[in-house]
Amino acid sequence: MAVIQWFPGHMAKARRQVTEKLKLIDVVIELVDARLPQSSRNPMIDEIISHKPRLMLLNKADLADEQKTKQWIEWFEKQGIKCLAIDSLTGRGLNQILSSCEELVKEKFDKMKSKGIKPRAIRALIVGIPNVGKSTIINKLAKKNIAKTGDRPGVTQAQQWIKVGKDLELLDTPGILWPKFEDQVVGFRLATTGAIKDTVINLQDIAVFALDFLCKNYQGRLKERYRLANVPSNLEETEDIVELFDEIGKSRGCLMGGGMVDYDKVAELVLREIRAGRLGRLTFEMPKEEQ
Repeated sequence: MAVIQWFPGHMAKARRQVTEKLKLIDVVIELVDARLPQSSRNPMIDEIISHKPRLMLLNKADLADEQKTKQWIEWFEKQGIKCLAIDSLTGRGLNQILSSCEELVKEKFDKMKSKGIKPRAIRALIVGIPNVGKSTIINKLAKKNIAKTGDRPGVTQAQQWIKVGKDLELLDTPGILWPKFEDQVVGFRLATTGAIKDTVINLQDIAVFALDFLCKNYQGRLKERYRLANVPSNLEETEDIVELFDEIGKSRGCLMGGGMVDYDKVAELVLREIRAGRLGRLTFEMPKEEQ
């Protein structure tokens, strides 16, 4: 497997900026992809914000396996992290964000009140890796287009404060990704869901990883979507990979001149359809793997 490394300079700067702003922050809202809640977390976040109350948002929950999302919520709450499943596009679950933040800062705000300090809006830092839906959530909460959105990672480039009604102020940050993926599987999971720019990775490698995962975990979905006669239980053999690519290519017309299957087109098709939820709701990792 190719080594995936990706750390644009603006992310190193973002880490410094986050550390500087923490003294102004009451609560940290951490946004992850519900399809891979552990892999889409930034390992630096724990060390940077360890002492602040935290709300974990499992975004894109409408694309994730519902039962598995419930297990993830239970797992995070056992770690003492309040957790909500949301979907930024449909707005599902967003109305619970303010009340959850209020719950997390209640003790601090009660102390401020007892000292005669006038109530003010909760200040929340919102963090997450690129392309996890942060800008869409901010715009939905603020009810206007403040944050830039895009279906490619790395759209947000600078920090800004955003008012959400009179009770909440959000500090937006650029998406932060870590310097090196110590575990290559994490890199491949992120690439499968589109958190890493397609231009810096080999799409065929990522598609093989994704198809192998589907063979092992969602065989029926794969068979049905591409009208396959049979699906191997894994893709450890090169012949199985070639055969599966050939079958999908022929089934979906990913062909070059002379009727040869275009493997690049097959890879693009499979990844595009996984990301769009065409193979149903998928979750790529489970808490037991992370403990």
